[in-house]
Amino acid sequence: MLNRRAVLRAGAGLPLLSTSAFAAHHPDTVVDAFVRDAGFQGVVMLGRAGKADYVRTVGYADIEAKVPAKADTPYAIASISKWLTAVTVLKLMERGLLDLDAPLTRALPDYRADTGARLTLRRLLCNASGLPNLFIAEAKADPTLLQTDLTTAQALTRFSQGDLAFEPGARFDYHPVNWIVVIAAVERVTGMPFQAAVRSITLDPLGLKATGATDAMLAAAAPSYRATNPPDRWRNDRRPYLAASGGYASTAPDLMRAAHLVFDTDFLTGESRRQLTHVEVPAEDYALGGRVRRLTIEGRTVPAGWETGRTAGYRLVLGHRLDGRRTVVLMNNTALSQKTMDQFADALLGATPRA
Repeated sequence: MLNRRAVLRAGAGLPLLSTSAFAAHHPDTVVDAFVRDAGFQGVVMLGRAGKADYVRTVGYADIEAKVPAKADTPYAIASISKWLTAVTVLKLMERGLLDLDAPLTRALPDYRADTGARLTLRRLLCNASGLPNLFIAEAKADPTLLQTDLTTAQALTRFSQGDLAFEPGARFDYHPVNWIVVIAAVERVTGMPFQAAVRSITLDPLGLKATGATDAMLAAAAPSYRATNPPDRWRNDRRPYLAASGGYASTAPDLMRAAHLVFDTDFLTGESRRQLTHVEVPAEDYALGGRVRRLTIEGRTVPAGWETGRTAGYRLVLGHRLDGRRTVVLMNNTALSQKTMDQFADALLGATPRA
């Protein structure tokens, strides 16, 4: 009999049951194990070519109100927002409005000249810019910062013009300041507010009607929780200047559709897809706005676009085999281990663990 224990143990640092043991079983077997042993609540969706062929919802989107999770329940998608932002930048590159490797001052002529001459959008999009994280220092000192409205220009001046902490490209430093600069560049070359630009350039052409970063869309998302018994809600305050790094909400169907159209079709040019999936920081599997992992499936190495989201109690995975054969979407709002969520996604795709 299949031993379905210890998915929860993985989140506590103990080994997860080999996903190869799951591979020959129906997805229900994998989901049942994860629900039982990790207490998963949320949405599980598997499909190909942008269409779901397996959907499972578990538990409540809103625990106190007993509102069940549904296939189209919106969740805050956290850092998957970075991937949408990177796609938007690549579309602007295709139009000749942005250049990944030009000095930042070409897109932002008023940016600090000395660092702007050394920074590029590529380094910003792969979180290797060298900019210090002045935002987190201020947020720790002032807990009201996330309830304070700032314009893009104000945020850029306040957080994004510090002395470089290291030479751009020298190492990985994952923080939102990189993405404040990206917002400013997008707004400058399009003449549009960032969210309007992403809507016009990426979301609407992809048909992602349930995806957005407006206050109304974030308010409509399932609330997040630190704990479920008793329920302990976890605030997820997001100001517009943080939209690019982690301010969007979406649904499982929208994310599945987006993965297929971005990775598998000519929505992006072949060169843009190559840029999007080129790993810039090998130690982190990090490309532009997200990761590209190499999975072992049925003895073959399969690259996969791997977008993850983690903020407050939200934990998400959007995994897409780059051979176009399978997509997995996981959406959770009860603060599970992100590592365990990745292992859950691996099991659903039939991947064996890395050594």
